[in-house]
Amino acid sequence: MWRGGSAGVATAVSCALLLSGCGGHDGGAGSGDASHKPVSMTGKGAAQQPVPRGQGSKVEDDFNGDGARDLVLDDLVHPDHGDDAGIGIVYGGRGGLVPGARQLVSAHANGARTKGRLPAAFDSEASCDLDEDGFSDLLVSTDPPYDGQGQPPVPLQILFGSPKGLTGKAVKLKVPAQARFGNDWPDQPVCGDFDGDGANDLVLHASGARLTFLRGPFTRSGAPRAAGKPVTAPGNSLVTGRATDVDGDGYDDVLVRKAANATGAATGALVLGGPQGPDETGALFPAGKDIAFGRFGEGKGMDAAIASPKGIALRYDVPGTLRGSLEARNVAVDTGDLDGDGLSELVVSGAGSGSGGDAWDVRVFRGRTSDLAPNASALVQPLKKGTTQVLEVADFDGDKRADLVVRTYRGDSQDIVAVYPGRKGDLVARKPRITFSTQDFLSLGDG
Repeated sequence: MWRGGSAGVATAVSCALLLSGCGGHDGGAGSGDASHKPVSMTGKGAAQQPVPRGQGSKVEDDFNGDGARDLVLDDLVHPDHGDDAGIGIVYGGRGGLVPGARQLVSAHANGARTKGRLPAAFDSEASCDLDEDGFSDLLVSTDPPYDGQGQPPVPLQILFGSPKGLTGKAVKLKVPAQARFGNDWPDQPVCGDFDGDGANDLVLHASGARLTFLRGPFTRSGAPRAAGKPVTAPGNSLVTGRATDVDGDGYDDVLVRKAANATGAATGALVLGGPQGPDETGALFPAGKDIAFGRFGEGKGMDAAIASPKGIALRYDVPGTLRGSLEARNVAVDTGDLDGDGLSELVVSGAGSGSGGDAWDVRVFRGRTSDLAPNASALVQPLKKGTTQVLEVADFDGDKRADLVVRTYRGDSQDIVAVYPGRKGDLVARKPRITFSTQDFLSLGDG
């Protein structure tokens, strides 16, 4: 139930559009367009295809530079608990993700050695075009050997994009000595243009309430253009999420959070970007389990949704005042413009996001000029029982509307990923356009 906000909106969510049944037209799935029929990676329509060759683009997460956004998948289902299965990449095309154009990158095939040893862990952390060649690059966290004495090696590696996608060996990210803090373990990278020069930079967690700022562009050997001393951050903060220009000044800002307490909640703060990079503390946020930024109303700045064990607090025009809340406890929050009207929808997922309070589902609240609409929401029901999480809210098919990518996990060898296109009227299509399982990457082997 909505609490607060503009006058007259303290009403229960009364018009949930169940994607498996009621609701208006979706303009796509179920409308007779054969291109919108769900396909499986293992089905006849998803035979293995080559990665499309691109010439470079400015699209986010476009590793092969063909102008279509790609999807990164970690935690691939596999029966062997002892090995990291690697990272799956599904490449995009003119109509959205192409399940057959997939690639597996792994420590064995793509990792850089440290002291002669390949990493055992290989997990995606962030992506952006670090070397300004028109191909997105992937930052990967690893576990280099370390005996606990002195300054540990940098655990981050870069897989550079190319016309063939993510191929070849990764290179180690180089963090200059002056940019490190004590015997830190530099990790949790966030991409963004924090100094406003048009090139992507990196911010890393540097321990001891410090952040490492690496100015881009980066060389193909993994070195930044420049780096100074670590900058102070509020508390012993961990950088998180994607960089966002929250205050609209042309510089990306970065969210930092303290280590979570026993309930999983943590206080957060915004470190503002500027000509010298992120060096000024902006808004402070109350304790929560997750924070997402978007434009829910007509304000000049970005708005924030802060999910906590007690519900979702809504703050408009950050660092504005709290103006309302949603009764959805122990959830994750994401944002994206699903209907293409220029305002963000709030995507809520996890236990307690639905009307039943305990069901694992995904609910979408429509943005509008006054605030989030409590009586215009869509409920995305998982395709099968299990734990459902939102992977991405982004435009994969190029129609200027974000699509919703969710994964339902049922154990070490069972999951399903579903892509629901954004819709002007219903927010999201009632049926997914694409479905597949991450277990299909294992048939590709290393490389």
